[in-house]
Amino acid sequence: MNGIEDAAIYALLFVSLYFEVFLLFTFLENRGRLKFQEREKENPAGGFPSATIIVPCWNEENTVEATVESLLNLDYPKDKLKIFVVDDGSADGTWGKIQRFKGDDQIKIFHKENGGKHTAVNLGIENAETEFVGCLDADSFVDPKALKRIMRYFEDPETMAVTPALKVYKSGNLVEMIQNMEYKMSIFMRKMFSFLDALQVTPGPFSIFRKKVFNELGPYKHAYNTEDLEYALRMQSKHYKIENAHDAFVYTVAPATFKGLYRQRVRWITGFLKNAVDYRFMFLKKEYGNLGILILPLAFVSVFSALFFVGRIALTTAAYAVEKISLLSAVNFDFGFALSGLNFDWFFVNTGAVWMLSVFVLIMTAVFIAFGKKMADGKFTLSRDFFYYLFLYGLIAPFWLIKSIYNLFFAKKALWR
Repeated sequence: MNGIEDAAIYALLFVSLYFEVFLLFTFLENRGRLKFQEREKENPAGGFPSATIIVPCWNEENTVEATVESLLNLDYPKDKLKIFVVDDGSADGTWGKIQRFKGDDQIKIFHKENGGKHTAVNLGIENAETEFVGCLDADSFVDPKALKRIMRYFEDPETMAVTPALKVYKSGNLVEMIQNMEYKMSIFMRKMFSFLDALQVTPGPFSIFRKKVFNELGPYKHAYNTEDLEYALRMQSKHYKIENAHDAFVYTVAPATFKGLYRQRVRWITGFLKNAVDYRFMFLKKEYGNLGILILPLAFVSVFSALFFVGRIALTTAAYAVEKISLLSAVNFDFGFALSGLNFDWFFVNTGAVWMLSVFVLIMTAVFIAFGKKMADGKFTLSRDFFYYLFLYGLIAPFWLIKSIYNLFFAKKALWR
């Protein structure tokens, strides 16, 4: 390992471990607030405010009915809740499916030419007359208590938006189980970011806003097919407060195949990188708090550093394999002798400190997964998806990281599907 590579590995591992320890201390410092929020009454002071939930849909004939039904089943006063279903020029049977809700007083149906999700949501916002407005993707389903639990955060007049806790709906195969644990860890991470006032995305599934936010900051825009990320950055750049309701659960249908997961993550990561470039003026600026000083720069750099580690390990593994194959050939494939000479070293480096730092990073990641699982399920138990995520996610993530970096440097678009 040369000096520059050595320094880079130490620096990246140190920053990763520092960030994880920082989040751990954030959790320990805010345990009291977390428990208080869990005990807090579900009804907001002064009664229930009016809200409109927009369901943008494009070719969602298989799930849109269940999505709307979940909204109708919300534990929330019917006279305070409006539901807008916006068909964004679907080419399948979506429009026919939503006709069954046409006579419901709570629901209003819109149809428009295809223009992208952001245009469908904007149409709903333009027609909303309630104090609060939110969106629910047509492949997601809300817990009956989710809206009540979100609304309690708006008792603080400075809170302009509240994000939910996302969980995977029915994880069955390996790809879905990996995502299941990833989403649960994200529940913990987003809550910590909320404590740091550093949330950088308001997810499409059931983020709720004060309507005046859109009046003041304008509508959604295309934003590289990640409009929910861009809008959160727009809000943060204007110092609008975003909270997270870690117990307001929303269930979303996750990609069931590696191909589907790959395309989704390429879109997400490409969108993040391009939006981060657009909002680079926030990087390392004290006026943007923890988001500008810590979260955004580290998130941006982590995409490149992850590929650096993967490349380093892959190259060293290849060299290791060539060396051992040469050894076997030299001894006429005497496997007993060859295996006795193997000296496997985790992460394929000859430095004890690097190995120790790497182990600590892995342990901290496991701890965060455990915290997230407890927050999502109420308890932590070891399961297959825990180990699948911990040991397999790092093997598949480089595929979409490489493509996303390619899209950034060569100005390529990431397709929605």
